Amino acid sequence: MKPIEIKITGHSQKSSQVMCMELLDTDHWPEFEGYSILPGIKQAHFETKTPGWVGSRIKVQNTDGSSHVEQIIEWDADNRVSLIFQEFEPPLRHLAAHFIETWEFSRLENGTEVSRSMTMFPKGLLGWLILFPISRLMKKAFEKNASQQSNED
Repeated sequence: MKPIEIKITGHSQKSSQVMCMELLDTDHWPEFEGYSILPGIKQAHFETKTPGWVGSRIKVQNTDGSSHVEQIIEWDADNRVSLIFQEFEPPLRHLAAHFIETWEFSRLENGTEVSRSMTMFPKGLLGWLILFPISRLMKKAFEKNASQQSNED
């Protein structure tokens, strides 16, 4: 089944290193509030921390009571960071194999250009049909979260 992809691009006064350090601060993860019926994050904590961060696992509790694990699969604080979302609870477990979220950074004279993307890997046609509208909500949630973060710059 073809993956579903979303992407937003923006600008931050912060360096990529500062944004990556903020990403590691799970106390701030509840600032991701979701959008419409898409839940936000209630709390998150590291289950495992590894040297260099790749392989580190973060347990996420969502505002709808569900949970999942996000594992860092790529960590280059100057250029690109990726996490795989997995270990979903039902019903999402039956609809999606995993999601991959990627942050890409480009240095600019006056800050950093940031691209944030998510690729959703559905399980079958039903998963695709349900995840496609959810991907639109995720894009709106990313935009809302980016707007909140830019207000902190």
